[in-house]
Amino acid sequence: MIDLAAIDFSALLPFILIGFAAQLVDGALGMAFGVICNTLLVAVLGVPPATASARIHVVEIFTTGVSGLSHMFHRNIDWPLFFRLLVPGVIGGVIGAYVLSSLHAEVVKPFVLGYLVLIGIWLLIRGVLYPPKFSKPRVVGPLAVIGGFLDAAGGGGWGPVVTSNLLVQGGEPRKVVGTVNSVEFFLAVAVSLAFVWHLGIEDILGPTLGLIIGGVVAAPIGAMMAKRFSPKVMLMLVGVVLTATSAFGLYKALA
Repeated sequence: MIDLAAIDFSALLPFILIGFAAQLVDGALGMAFGVICNTLLVAVLGVPPATASARIHVVEIFTTGVSGLSHMFHRNIDWPLFFRLLVPGVIGGVIGAYVLSSLHAEVVKPFVLGYLVLIGIWLLIRGVLYPPKFSKPRVVGPLAVIGGFLDAAGGGGWGPVVTSNLLVQGGEPRKVVGTVNSVEFFLAVAVSLAFVWHLGIEDILGPTLGLIIGGVVAAPIGAMMAKRFSPKVMLMLVGVVLTATSAFGLYKALA
């Protein structure tokens, strides 16, 4: 049992705020929670990458569960796309957890981040210059495997990789964000179990608990925002967030 009296909530406040802000962006735009939290834990606090990724995925079990239910309530989920993403994404995530627990996956990271910067710029240009035209995404399964793998191996990547590429293929922004967020719950469960198998059970108190509290509170708000944003605005916002977070990650990786 967790002794609530022993928890210093004043020390948790910064992590609650970070979890709230990160999940607000993630719930509305389908990306950024893992990237923001992983940057905090690894770059600022010096947490080992595998441990940081394990803690983030434990947090995401709670945040994506609430977010998925909220997106379902607001009818933001494309169910055929959901099932096309689910199994390949979980497979990629489990493989990524094993790789990060056993090897170093940092070599490929700058190339992925550079690619995401270009995708972000393209989405921003598309949102500004071209009226959104929607079509059914064709490349889904392989994309889910890659997104799940990078999410586990890098502590964040499912949203940036999968959401951005589905939007490039012409997916409706509201449906893409809601569907990708909902699948992420099952990915988080699978990856967390894989990390526990390889690394052991981590204590969820401290920063992890703060991120859970902030993220759970923000999840319903993010889902509501995704429903209300126009497709053009969502494309532009996704482009800005993806470009900014990926460019910062690329800078940190090459520094």
